[in-house]
Amino acid sequence: MSFFNNLGRSMQRAPRPPRRSTTPTSATFPSTDSLPPAAPTPAGTAPPKPLYLCSPFVEAALVKGNFKTIVMLPKYADVMEWVAVNVFDFYQNLNQFYGVLAECCTQQSCPSMAAGPNLNYTWINQDRKSVQLPAPTYIDYVMTWVQNLLDDETVFPTKSGRDFPQSFPATVKHVYRQLLRVFAHLYYAHYQQILHLRSEGHFNSLFAHFLAFGKEYELLDVKDIKGQPGALSGVGALWEKWKEMGILES
Repeated sequence: MSFFNNLGRSMQRAPRPPRRSTTPTSATFPSTDSLPPAAPTPAGTAPPKPLYLCSPFVEAALVKGNFKTIVMLPKYADVMEWVAVNVFDFYQNLNQFYGVLAECCTQQSCPSMAAGPNLNYTWINQDRKSVQLPAPTYIDYVMTWVQNLLDDETVFPTKSGRDFPQSFPATVKHVYRQLLRVFAHLYYAHYQQILHLRSEGHFNSLFAHFLAFGKEYELLDVKDIKGQPGALSGVGALWEKWKEMGILES
C-alpha cells in the first residue's frame, strides 16, 4: 500500500505513549546533502569489513523472518496515523539507544557526522550554508528538531477531529532521512560499543524494522541508504545483506 495514495482517508486515533525530551539545543532545518571528507581511502587499499556485516552479528535479531509482516497497515487503521505512531516509536527507541552511547560519541572521538570511510553528513546552518559538525552536535540538532515536530499539534495532531496537514508526507520523509543518518553513524562509529552492551540483536531489529517500514510507505530513498558513488554509506551494505538473507524485501 502506498502512503501517498492515502492522504484523504479519515482517521480514528488511539492515545499515544508519553513523549520524552532530548538534550535541549537550538536547531535549524536539517541538511539533505552530504559531502565526502578531504582524505579518501588510498587507492588499492580495501577497508576492513565492518563488524555489523560479519557473522554472527549480522544475523543477530529479536525478530525472526521477514519484517514486512509487521509493517503492514492494520485493518481499519488510517495510514497517516499508522505512519505517525511508528515514526514516534522509531524516534523514541533510537533516542534511548543514543542516550546510552552518548558518552562514547564526543567531539574528540567523532569530529564529523561520519557514516562511511568517505561519507560525512553536513548541516545547513541559519545562513543556508552547508557546514561540518561534530557528530554529537549534529545528532542533538536532529533529535531536538524531531522532538519539536512531534510536540507540534499542527504537524503531529493527537486530538480527535484534527487532520494531518497536507505537508505531512514531505515532513515525515525529512524526519526519516535524518533518523537514518543517526542510525548510519551509530553503526559506523559505535557498533563496538553496541556489541559491548550485548545489544546488537535489539539494535539490528530496530533498524531492520525502520528500513522495512520506510520502504513500505515510501519514506526512504534508496540513494539515502546506499550513499553516492565514492561516498558509500556503511549501512547500504547492511541493507543489501539483509535483503539477501530474506529479512528485508528486495
